Amino acid sequence: MANRTVATAQSVHGTNPQYLIEKAYRQRIYDSLYWKEHCFGLTVTGVMEKAVELNSVGGCYGAHHRPTEFMCLMLKLLQLQPDRQMVDALLDQTDFKYLRALAALYFRLTQPPKDVYSRLEPLYRDYRKLRIRSSDGPFELTYMDEFVDTLLRESFVCYITLPLLTKRIALEDAGALAPRLSPLDEDYKSSSSSNASDSE
Repeated sequence: MANRTVATAQSVHGTNPQYLIEKAYRQRIYDSLYWKEHCFGLTVTGVMEKAVELNSVGGCYGAHHRPTEFMCLMLKLLQLQPDRQMVDALLDQTDFKYLRALAALYFRLTQPPKDVYSRLEPLYRDYRKLRIRSSDGPFELTYMDEFVDTLLRESFVCYITLPLLTKRIALEDAGALAPRLSPLDEDYKSSSSSNASDSE
């Protein structure tokens, strides 16, 4: 029962949500001690509570390719399929950075390209440090904005293949997205508007 997707879950990208993680990797997660001891019977709230305790992101590590706690919780989220409102709330909260990172990866895995860009690009303004567990085992340093950039630009993250993401420029050309302003452009625009107001 602990390895099944909830009966009410809807297919994502034409498949069972947890199948977004390859079968061999899923089996490693099912066999892991963390999954057996901490993920059995978890609710969405329980996953959030566990995510608050995380101290790193990453996929597999070590000679035996052990799955990280981060990815165990990701698989559990895919099984539970929290509603969009809850996922948005997890993305918007700023108290727990690893919970936010978990929500960002979940969103990238499950949502259509237009929504992925519109909801994840604001996280480019989050410059907090993140520890990432390398495949060799040691921890390395990254930042939230770099992690988000990886989700938007790369096809393989945390030992999983991400769903195909339409190029942003194609969505812009189709009128689905407005051209993105970088944080520097936004700051310049805000500064210019402020200066114009002060001169009146």
